[in-house]
Amino acid sequence: MAGTKSGTTGALDILVAGAGYVGLATAVSLKQARPSLSVAVVDAAPAGAWERDGRASAIAAAACRMLDQLGCWAEVSQKAQAITEMIVTDSRTADPIRPVFLTFDGEVAPGEPFAHMIANKILSAALRRRAAELGIDILEGVAVASFEAGPALTHVHLADGVALETRLLVAADGVRSKLRDMAGIKTVSWDYGQSGIVCTVRHERPHNGRAEEHFLPAGPFAILPLAPGADGSNRSSIVWTERTADADKLVAGDDLVFEVELEQRFGLKLGEISVEDKPRAFPLGLTLARSFVAPRFVLVGDAAHGIHPIAGQGLNLGLKDAAALAETIVEADRLGQDIGAMDVLERYQQWRRFDTLQMGITTDVLNRLFSNDFAPLRQLRDVGLGLVDRMPRMKAFFIKQAAGLSGETPRLLRGEAI
Repeated sequence: MAGTKSGTTGALDILVAGAGYVGLATAVSLKQARPSLSVAVVDAAPAGAWERDGRASAIAAAACRMLDQLGCWAEVSQKAQAITEMIVTDSRTADPIRPVFLTFDGEVAPGEPFAHMIANKILSAALRRRAAELGIDILEGVAVASFEAGPALTHVHLADGVALETRLLVAADGVRSKLRDMAGIKTVSWDYGQSGIVCTVRHERPHNGRAEEHFLPAGPFAILPLAPGADGSNRSSIVWTERTADADKLVAGDDLVFEVELEQRFGLKLGEISVEDKPRAFPLGLTLARSFVAPRFVLVGDAAHGIHPIAGQGLNLGLKDAAALAETIVEADRLGQDIGAMDVLERYQQWRRFDTLQMGITTDVLNRLFSNDFAPLRQLRDVGLGLVDRMPRMKAFFIKQAAGLSGETPRLLRGEAI
């Protein structure tokens, strides 16, 4: 398909629209478990755009198990940074002391950290390599212009004139999914009036694998440990939530002003700091699709659910979608069922809807609870954090949640083959 010329036609079992991590993980999971299925990926982003992504993501333990099953973890782990400890503080920006209210040991099992920080382009490269090994074609720089679902096949029209047919179309094209709109699926959504500022910071002293989340009046400020740079420098990823107007001014303004404001929040515990890349701001909101499926059509990842990054679970929810969809489709195909039939797709929807709704509500409540400076509420939440810190079983529960091992976990996330 990569060499397909405009105007030609092709038939597929599964076409994935979107070559981000969730789309690629979906395609690889399906093809690896069921080589007889013809699987291809199309992506609207220009060729090579993924290589310019300077961000990093927190990958939960369950997702690491999945990547291991998909043959990607050995490559990714060489440049990943384990999160060995996490601390939570609650204070104002100008407070001279930031008391630690909650600490987490970083292991979900002996020798298994509950999460790793991984550069986005490293993860993309590993998934693309595995897709190539499995013979999955990736057509880049071409969007899906339209599609129509028929009784047995969906007819897909690409923006360059190529026409394709597929038994199932998987939309993994992000929180502003155009395919979701084309399918007529409505969403429940609202804007938080916040933006997440993302950048990489160099610092004098090593972080020792510690992640920190400071709850500040405008929103959470997270310091996430990264693997050393090519020159051995100590590095961390910053996810800094601010009111949208303030965030836009900060990223568009003077670099010195940005660094001064950053230093106020980061502190000097790791020595002098400097910004390694150009900061970017992303608007934050909650988006939940009213349905995850339509005739011969299914949503995965941010196309199905966009949540606040306060719990760092957005990507991990998407990988859980990929694992659940792959398991559902592979089992149906082994039984000789139509992989695009609504009764098959409904199984996937029933599996994933409650989990994503629960996580969406949880992150919404946490953001509203911690992104304010109302004194009585601050006192109440700080008491709550302190109580959790003194309850080992409760902490173990939260670690399991953060590791992606709660609820009905797909086989890939348990480290098992489909």
